[in-house]
Amino acid sequence: MHFIGTLTLLLITTLLAGHLGQRAGLPAVVPQILVGVLLGPAMLGWVHASTNLTTFADIGVVILMFLGGMESDIDLLKRYLRPALIVACAGVIMPVALIGLASRFFGVSWTEAAFIGVIFSATSVSISVAVLKEFHYLDTREGATILGAAVADDIIGVILLSVMIAILGGEGMSTGGHQSNLVIVLAGQVAFFAFVYVLIRWVTPFLLHFSDRLMMTSSSTIMAMVICLGTAWLAEEVGLSGAVGAFFAGIAVAQTDYKAEALSDIEPLGYATFIPLFFVSVGLNVRFDGIGRDWLFILVLSVLGVLTKLWGCGLGARISGFQWLSANVIGSGMISRGEMGLITAQIGFAAGLLREDFYSAIILAIIIVTMIAPFMLKRDIVKQQAYTASE
Repeated sequence: MHFIGTLTLLLITTLLAGHLGQRAGLPAVVPQILVGVLLGPAMLGWVHASTNLTTFADIGVVILMFLGGMESDIDLLKRYLRPALIVACAGVIMPVALIGLASRFFGVSWTEAAFIGVIFSATSVSISVAVLKEFHYLDTREGATILGAAVADDIIGVILLSVMIAILGGEGMSTGGHQSNLVIVLAGQVAFFAFVYVLIRWVTPFLLHFSDRLMMTSSSTIMAMVICLGTAWLAEEVGLSGAVGAFFAGIAVAQTDYKAEALSDIEPLGYATFIPLFFVSVGLNVRFDGIGRDWLFILVLSVLGVLTKLWGCGLGARISGFQWLSANVIGSGMISRGEMGLITAQIGFAAGLLREDFYSAIILAIIIVTMIAPFMLKRDIVKQQAYTASE
């Protein structure tokens, strides 16, 4: 029952913090992250990231991305596929190059510097999706480009991480074994996207139509959740983020006649419990240990973490034909590292690509960048809306 008490505390706290945040004009996700900082190990120490809480948070990000997929326009996503790929590539190259190079000035080896760059090349679109939903921006060309670029960014990041682990990590394995593992990972990801195509075209419509004929309350909504969770699980199995799988599952459900029913049933469930706990879990990862010793390293990583995505992805958007205000929205939408940065750091740390001396500083920098991201995105959306209204 201890977890039930923790859950009660977190829900009432996020409810009140969300209310105060809305009155103060903050993006809705920020007060929930701050709840995690306040109640977690960084300050009061009342709540810690238990297995149950992590599970709820994982379900929260999956549901959030599933809702994002259902509210996305697939035709818009197809139309802006080319800009999304350009934005994603620019948003990977700049962090890897600049953050990797800057890390060398703090006594980091070339291998570790390259890996730190890879960590900060990741994008957690889940937090951006929450802000885009708040401002009804998911169904715009900027929103479509951000979503498409984030998916491409995730794939590129997984490939880079796989290559580094295959070449430098996992001591005791032969080079041939590394190459074999990398081929298997890439083959699995190609197979996953082939499955996604089949899922959207045939599997999802069949399953939802079948479930509608079952004599069970909310059978179509239950089947939609099965599709969501199953696709998220499959994405994790092939080395991708479960958020990517959930996003495509949402797109698949959105192409059927059951979209409105699934959206009306699942959205309240997600925002009532699971999604707030995902944002709280981000705050729970904050630690202030060693901040006095590593403050300059943390500051440099945080500043470059924001600027490399803002400028890199913004430049990619400009190359793709977007105006500066739209390019800034896209760049801001790609800043958040969130769970993707944390997961990448953890995997690389476990594989021996990163020393413990730098691990805590990197985690704190990821959290700082993630908390800055919603403010930047809100600012640029408001600027663009004001400019559009004045025309």
